[in-house]
Amino acid sequence: MNSNMQLLRFITAGSVDDGKSTLIGRLLHDSKSIFEDQFSAISKTSEKRGMAAVDLSLLTDGLQAEREQGITIDVAYRYFATPKRKFIIGDTPGHEQYTRNMVTAASTANLVVILIDARRGVLVQTRRHSYLASLVGIPHIVLAVNKMDMVDYSEARYNEICTEYLAFAAQLGLHNVTCVPLSALVGDMLVDRGDNLNWYQGPTLMELLENVEIDHDVNTTDFRFPVQWVCRPQTGEYHDFRGFMGRIEAGEVSVGDEVTVLPSGRTSTVKEIVTFDGNLQTAYAPQSITLRLDDEIDISRGDMFVKKDAMPDVEKEFEAMLCWLSETPLDKSRKYLVKHTTRTAKCVFSSIDYRVDVNTLEQHAEPVVNMNDIAHVKLKVQQPLVIDHYQRNRASGSFIVIDEATNNTVAAGMIC
Repeated sequence: MNSNMQLLRFITAGSVDDGKSTLIGRLLHDSKSIFEDQFSAISKTSEKRGMAAVDLSLLTDGLQAEREQGITIDVAYRYFATPKRKFIIGDTPGHEQYTRNMVTAASTANLVVILIDARRGVLVQTRRHSYLASLVGIPHIVLAVNKMDMVDYSEARYNEICTEYLAFAAQLGLHNVTCVPLSALVGDMLVDRGDNLNWYQGPTLMELLENVEIDHDVNTTDFRFPVQWVCRPQTGEYHDFRGFMGRIEAGEVSVGDEVTVLPSGRTSTVKEIVTFDGNLQTAYAPQSITLRLDDEIDISRGDMFVKKDAMPDVEKEFEAMLCWLSETPLDKSRKYLVKHTTRTAKCVFSSIDYRVDVNTLEQHAEPVVNMNDIAHVKLKVQQPLVIDHYQRNRASGSFIVIDEATNNTVAAGMIC
């Protein structure tokens, strides 16, 4: 199998009992991506429970508490590949109380599969998950109308659900939505087309996953290179080597390009692009590289290389949407740490403007932000940060908040 195949990260989201875990189990089974001992184990468990068929959801519901309750609590990740593409699947929780789990899983996803039970249609949870998908900027949405076998594979019911959902998605600015009818239990329209949905002429779910275009999901125009490490071996033939190591988060850079280092504003020219596989003439996001410059400039971890034709903002105060992850509520009187790209700085919350009800999308002017809450806030940081709006660049537009006392991550933020 080609090791350079493109990787697609996607998550599944939906209400409890919509069939997320079964869908993933069916994808793994029908694409022949599970081992015989795994299948044997879940077959025995299914038999003990008195089930007539193998319960494929057991492939993802790995926590004992989940198996006892029949729900997904944590994010279960699974890895598999087809001849066309490699995949990382995240099975996210459906419960509102696990909103933080979905947000953290969705933050790196290229695509989300939102499941709807054909019998129940668009629910409050469907709207919540769609809002969270729009909040974290997932580029591609697949609406999977599941359990079509429970509504006699009705085309009219499928069209009704799709029409209602697409109208709601448009209000959130979600325009790249693809709908597909399926039955995860039977296996229709997942990997194989099956015999029951002949009226549907579109691609199967696997065909969608294998062929969705993700090359442009990364910002290819605004060069962003946060410095992770300054490399100065000072030994042997490398005694005068000085390179700046990190990962290109957006755009591209070539030897000879003029770059600006922020927040200092100093400029220089790229002398060399070094990788483990040899030197490059041009490097692109998301490659990890070492840059060497023509000039000796004081550069340290947390600085960022950019180009003058696409400059970000350098700010000590900014607004953000925040998902609070900690069981301890946000305390405006305390100082926290903000980790943004490779820079860490102390911060305070200057204001909490409103909290979003993720079920109704209503805004509430409440000063208390508890675990799983989504809130609009203003932050002041001790050192200037090189930032973009999250919708423009997910990497330089996101951050995490850390509790100084415990070193725990307490929030994830998206810069507005």
